[in-house]
Amino acid sequence: MSMGKRIVVAMSGGVDSSATAALLQEEGWEVVGVTLQLYDHGCATGKTNTCCAGKDIHDARRVADRLGIAHYVIDYESTFRQDVIERFADSYVRGETPIPCVLCNQTVKFRDLLKVARNLGADALATGHYVRRQEGAAGPLMLRGVDHGRDQSYFLFATTREQLAFLRFPLGGMASKDETRAIARRFALPVATKPDSQDICFVPDGDYASLVRRMRPGAVGEGEIVHLDGRVLGRHQGIVHYTVGQRRGLRLGGGEPLYVVHLDPGSRRVVVGPKEALARRRITLAGVNWLGDGDGRDERVTVKIRSTRPPAPARLTLDGDGRATVELDQAEEGVAAGQACVFYRGEQVLGGGWIRREDQVDLGPPTL
Repeated sequence: MSMGKRIVVAMSGGVDSSATAALLQEEGWEVVGVTLQLYDHGCATGKTNTCCAGKDIHDARRVADRLGIAHYVIDYESTFRQDVIERFADSYVRGETPIPCVLCNQTVKFRDLLKVARNLGADALATGHYVRRQEGAAGPLMLRGVDHGRDQSYFLFATTREQLAFLRFPLGGMASKDETRAIARRFALPVATKPDSQDICFVPDGDYASLVRRMRPGAVGEGEIVHLDGRVLGRHQGIVHYTVGQRRGLRLGGGEPLYVVHLDPGSRRVVVGPKEALARRRITLAGVNWLGDGDGRDERVTVKIRSTRPPAPARLTLDGDGRATVELDQAEEGVAAGQACVFYRGEQVLGGGWIRREDQVDLGPPTL
């Protein structure tokens, strides 16, 4: 029973977390809203499609006032910079394609905010993620959101069993975003028609390369664009402008369609090749979090290698020490280091890990 129990809701100022707070209050919880100030929001004030900016903190407070609940704003700028922004920049410098939302959930939200919730005497912490939590025989399970188009389980693969026991996700059973907005309208919440966030919150203009250049001056330099066969086809202004699987923006002129198949930060080379060169069946992972039963040493699963890809059948082997190997039934294109590979058994989320870099492509020394 929830009646009289206290629950902290992570309120970003958007419609999802606002509807979450309203639903839980209706269920009888004593709701406490907490908004995290994650970066210097002054630079983003007045911009749309960002989260946790100045306007969003104001919107979260307006919703809390409408519901008549306590609301706190906590400054986590330094922690967010260290655990998310710095690691984001370093990942790009290493030739990876990072996912800062996973890092944010893994650190600031489900590590630090969970501690805040406990310090406030809460019995649970709730978020507006589209994912389900279900009690199982051996403890709570994480399931995909009912609306697979909005399912956010890919970004929550690093959630631990202990954290999952304390977490609640009221929106996971929603059939569509329209259903969530209808809830916001029913409670007359001032954010009912607010647009969804699209960009990474600390890069409101979407220019990731400029951020990396500011944070890691000297680490982003020009280099060669090289074909897999060794031909030098052109030059680029920094590998941070590219990701594995990219075709647009290479500016190599006519000829066969070419795709980025490898990024070599050591030689500052962008390696390109035909589409078939992107295909990979074997993926190695690090930093694996396992939520399933058993030891995961020989599991038939489905996996997602990008948040927008459908789950693909594969065989999983946990190698110990946070490492794993995934053998896909059918080769997937655009497998990029720094992205996550998340494991599923039907609707159940079994965990996931970070995709490691492929072996270096040896094309000889760069030309000067």
